[in-house]
Amino acid sequence: MQRNSSESLWTVFFSTVAANWFQLKSKSVTHDYAKDIWRSLEKDVFPTIGEIPVQQIKARTLVEALEPIKARGALETVRRLVQRVNEIMIYAVNTGLIDANPASGIGMAFEKPKKQNMPTLRPEELPMLMRSLVMSNLPVPTRCLIEWQLLTLVRPSEASGARWAELDLDAKLWTIPAERMKAKREHIVPLSPQAIEILEVMKPISAHREYVFPSRNDPKMPMNSQTANAALKRIGYSGKLVAHGLRSIASTAMNEAGLNADVIEAALAHTYKNEVRKAYNRSIYLDARIELMNWWGQAVHQQYK
Repeated sequence: MQRNSSESLWTVFFSTVAANWFQLKSKSVTHDYAKDIWRSLEKDVFPTIGEIPVQQIKARTLVEALEPIKARGALETVRRLVQRVNEIMIYAVNTGLIDANPASGIGMAFEKPKKQNMPTLRPEELPMLMRSLVMSNLPVPTRCLIEWQLLTLVRPSEASGARWAELDLDAKLWTIPAERMKAKREHIVPLSPQAIEILEVMKPISAHREYVFPSRNDPKMPMNSQTANAALKRIGYSGKLVAHGLRSIASTAMNEAGLNADVIEAALAHTYKNEVRKAYNRSIYLDARIELMNWWGQAVHQQYK
């Protein structure tokens, strides 16, 4: 922060405002997502406007800063950065540093990215995936992580960050705390016999540690949430399947089997605008979700045959 000789305002660098905004933002998103936000600002925003006083930043300043990213064809990155810079500037307005948000319309200066569906497989392609996993030379914990995510329907970061303390093996329930969930709401996952088998495999490897799937480089930390993606590429699924797409395989199989759509949505921990429906899904559907997860565990198990 510097005193501007020609004005009575204190001038504050954009990077300082961004850091203050990030302190708040990081409390409302997952740890992995927060790291991604900060990394993107350090790589693509701070080098050009980080040391410019926020009071001097105009819409054109921001557009010019993002032009090189557009030039390399990274339109999705531009979209995310526009959103993040806009939030930072709103923070600057709300804290009295500037009177108006220069970022409010900059998204219109860029072409919108084409929406791309996340690579996934049809349920009937699951047997080949399971055979590929069994025949691969992937480390056992990595293979278990992929199967764990497939069986529990959780997101990659929720799966890789699983802690033994979150598991109740007697009740066959996994309680993921709110701070680890995308919607910042506690999520209970019923564990099928097949999911329990994964834990039995992992017990000799990691039961003495905090995380079910510890990092090879630092066993006190969990595997990176991108580990499953890298492994799927190694076994030939680059461009065909990403870890997040495992949820889609399950969702498609369940819906095509005619199972209750609301129970499926609750199992996927999707968010709802309707608060009443949201609460109903979390509580009333637990018994139904136990049945659903057992059905899915058996369906996956049959793919080995």
